[in-house]
Amino acid sequence: MTPQSHTPAGEVLIVSAPSGSGKSTIVNWLMQEHPELKLKFSISATSRAPRGEEQNGVEYYFHSVEEFQQMIANDEFLEYEQVYAGGYYGTPKAPIEQMLSEGYHVVFDVDVKGGVNIKKYFGDKALSLFIQPPSIDELRRRLIGRATDSMEKIEERLAKASYELTYASQFDQVVINDNLDQAKADTLRIVQDFFGIS
Repeated sequence: MTPQSHTPAGEVLIVSAPSGSGKSTIVNWLMQEHPELKLKFSISATSRAPRGEEQNGVEYYFHSVEEFQQMIANDEFLEYEQVYAGGYYGTPKAPIEQMLSEGYHVVFDVDVKGGVNIKKYFGDKALSLFIQPPSIDELRRRLIGRATDSMEKIEERLAKASYELTYASQFDQVVINDNLDQAKADTLRIVQDFFGIS
């Protein structure tokens, strides 16, 4: 009897946080500075317009609201949310399944509801991390410093952040980003432990 070839299946890293908590900075650092983790980024789809230098298929897959709704109807998403009125975000299934089958670990940089839903989908194959800002006041300072949103939009994001913080207990681990270098080191150690990389 010939033994079947076994494709090494990757695992899943979910990173969620309120906007401005530093999750994208930490995820980018893991991917660029730690190739041994074999991370591939899950690119989300969105119905919002590109910001700044964002490109389709790099930061996001950009779709019209109509296209996005058609993809929902076709069951093409792992999870999706209508985050703001007319603003959809979601995770397309096909690219994820491809990367995992190739033995890569897939990292998700998603909002908290998406993070909880993806964790439910993958169960023990996924590690969910919540990056927590030291305070809402610090988050306000960071969002103003980014200078990408109006004050009205910042206040909207802060109200959402207060709500999102209530989700922290539904994640496997919480990393408090008071000091970015420390938060990076904490995240790396947790991820290495989960993937079994010393």
